[in-house]
Amino acid sequence: MAIAAVGQICSTASMTHNLSQCVTLIQKAASAGAKALFLPEASDYIAPTAAETISLVQPASTSPFVLGLRSAARAASLPISVGIHEPSTSSKRVKNTLIWIDANGEIAHRYQKLHLFDVEIKDGPILKESNSVEPGKEIPEPFDSAVGNIGSMICYDLRFAEISLALRNRGAQLLLYPSAFTVPTGIAHWSTLLRARAIETQSYVIAAAQCGVHNEAGTRRSYGHSVIVDPWGKVIAELGGAAEDGSWEEPEIAVADIDLDYLEKVRREMPLLRRTDVYPEIK
Repeated sequence: MAIAAVGQICSTASMTHNLSQCVTLIQKAASAGAKALFLPEASDYIAPTAAETISLVQPASTSPFVLGLRSAARAASLPISVGIHEPSTSSKRVKNTLIWIDANGEIAHRYQKLHLFDVEIKDGPILKESNSVEPGKEIPEPFDSAVGNIGSMICYDLRFAEISLALRNRGAQLLLYPSAFTVPTGIAHWSTLLRARAIETQSYVIAAAQCGVHNEAGTRRSYGHSVIVDPWGKVIAELGGAAEDGSWEEPEIAVADIDLDYLEKVRREMPLLRRTDVYPEIK
């Protein structure tokens, strides 16, 4: 077994502030004996407008946030999964990506978010991520880590089971959903969707979440409740949410043992053999 740490922060438009939060969590995860730390979507910054989202972006090679995390990962000898923004080479928008920084501080894997959050909820948030973000075009292969084979997704991808099923078929044992869920959608669907993805793929699910109010105007607020779910659908680690006024005390982690022998036991005792002869469009 290996210990995984899931982190929770409240990103703002200040990369310096956000880096400080993440470094605090690296120290906490290392002290807890974690073999990997999983951080939320858009950990580098959450801007109040689409225009500012685009203006703040920097290449990973020069971003002070990414360079700071790489240095901290190297110092702690701790791999880190973290959501960031990266410039697009084909449009004026940015990429919403999830990178894996290995224990040597090198970027070893990258995933670009496929499904963008374009929603208009009655009496709730109206968000159009595609105004500033360019969608990805592929599902990268799972990659090996000290806690198991990892399949990467981001936030709104959670609502599309096809990606998680594809990654399971390619050998994933852990599914990642770093997120910045809104409060209304979080209350309604967050836990249910995460447990469903774990159960239907018989995989560990690790969902690091943004939490609290991201700007002074209070126009963007995230649900929090970072979790780790086991292959039977049991929540084995969980953090809370913000107070009613959106306040939140400090960056924090939750930890859980990742037991791949247990995962194989679940898969062996309840095999999910899909009838692709009957529904060939679902691989």
